[in-house]
Amino acid sequence: MRRSEVLAEESIVCLQKALNHLREIWELIGIPEDQRLQRTEVVKKHIKELLDMMIAEEESLKERLIKSISVCQKELNTLCSELHVEPFQEEGETTILQLEKDLRTQVELMRKQKKERKQELKLLQEQDQELCEILCMPHYDIDSASVPSLEELNQFRQHVTTLRETKASRREEFVSIKRQIILCMEELDHTPDTSFERDVVCEDEDAFCLSLENIATLQKLLRQLEMQKSQNEAVCEGLRTQIRELWDRLQIPEEEREAVATIMSGSKAKVRKALQLEVDRLEELKMQNMKKVIEAIRVELVQYWDQCFYSQEQRQAFAPFCAEDYTESLLQLHDAEIVRLKNYYEVHKELFEGVQKWEETWRLFLEFERKASDPNRFTNRGGNLLKEEKQRAKLQKMLPKLEEELKARIELWEQEHSKAFMVNGQKFMEYVAEQWEMHRLEKERAKQERQLKNKKQTETEMLYGSAPRTPSKRRGLAPNTPGKARKPVAASTCSGKKTPRTGRHGANKENLELNGSILSGGYPGSAPLQRNFSINSVASTYSEFAKDPSLSDSSTVGLQRELSKASKSDATSGILNSTNIQS
Repeated sequence: MRRSEVLAEESIVCLQKALNHLREIWELIGIPEDQRLQRTEVVKKHIKELLDMMIAEEESLKERLIKSISVCQKELNTLCSELHVEPFQEEGETTILQLEKDLRTQVELMRKQKKERKQELKLLQEQDQELCEILCMPHYDIDSASVPSLEELNQFRQHVTTLRETKASRREEFVSIKRQIILCMEELDHTPDTSFERDVVCEDEDAFCLSLENIATLQKLLRQLEMQKSQNEAVCEGLRTQIRELWDRLQIPEEEREAVATIMSGSKAKVRKALQLEVDRLEELKMQNMKKVIEAIRVELVQYWDQCFYSQEQRQAFAPFCAEDYTESLLQLHDAEIVRLKNYYEVHKELFEGVQKWEETWRLFLEFERKASDPNRFTNRGGNLLKEEKQRAKLQKMLPKLEEELKARIELWEQEHSKAFMVNGQKFMEYVAEQWEMHRLEKERAKQERQLKNKKQTETEMLYGSAPRTPSKRRGLAPNTPGKARKPVAASTCSGKKTPRTGRHGANKENLELNGSILSGGYPGSAPLQRNFSINSVASTYSEFAKDPSLSDSSTVGLQRELSKASKSDATSGILNSTNIQS
């Protein structure tokens, strides 16, 4: 049994005792029955009124609770709909009072969530408005009257975050472009002359609208300024080049050049103006020294002709080179020719450098060949002979590789330009084959001369002996006939001694002439010019030269010859000494 039921039974017992006690009092007092009935009616009435009043109050409380439940349920449904959440469901059976309390608590919670979402929405809208005004972008489309869902708020937050990142990126780009624009304007001595330029340079950075259009306009402005700067730099560099050329042509002294050294760098407007003034001054000076300038240009023309390997016919084709009427028109012709040659050299620079490398390698190879044929090289010390032989072998391997590379590059160039690549009026590979052939003929001629020389020397030694010495006179033997008979032998021996030196001098002279047979030199008179062979003969000629030991390994042949001469000389000296003693 509940405590409330027990308390109710106790109340009934208490009421019964109270009525019994009242009756006992009434009996002692002697109150008649009719008055007892009246008094009992009064007690009953009071008790009934009190209980009715209490019941009415409790009924009113029940009604209020029921009404509150209804209101809370209605509001809760509305909040759930606005907040986009599931409707509230009471779990299990509950009393009216507990239901009302639960509903009221849930309503308060929903109201708080709604308020927080509305406040966050307002804050996000304010941030969106500020960022969109700076970025010149449309506002985020969201209903500010309704309560946003959690998903909508999350999307709105991401949008605002993206706007912040966009703002930071554009601001960084704007600051970078602005810095470059200011530098370009300073370099060009340019002052902002439009409202946009003044907004960029002079206004506060935070006040600048970071729209895509403004960023694009900024980039366009920067490109224009950089183009102007590049053009200005190109103009200034052209003026400097022109000044240096005029300095060289007019032979301006270093003191006068150093006086304008401050304008030989930079590209500001004042520098450009100063450069132009210097060019004008030098041009006027050039007109006053026309002959001197044209002669300087002709020296430069010769240098470019040499670099471009021009033939004599190509050089003579420029008739103004020999003119002596030093006028402005003649200077213009020379200037145009030097510009044409410069362009021609730049276009063919790689090929010309390859030809120049082959020419230098060929010249060095001929030098080592000359040293290899020199008998005096055996007297060297410190291992120079071994080093020279290694370098000569290296050059023998390098030359065919260079020739093959040049041949491939020249063939590719000729296919691209549909014309022959000429060097000194001749195809380069034909020239290479001609040089190898001339070298082979020269080696063969030198070999024949050595053989003839050795033959003559052998005959002389067989006739007069190998020791070309005059016998010493003895005391008391002056009038003897045998001593006088030997004088012609001594004279003949001395004349025979001079012959080898004369031969070596001639051989050295021919070697020097051979060194002159390069692209810019002539050909030896003793070796006729051979042109009736193909380009493919280069490798065969070189291989024959490399395989012939009499042509390539001249050092071994020379060493054997020296040893043979030494042994013969010792034997002949012994015979003469024995003859002198016997006589």
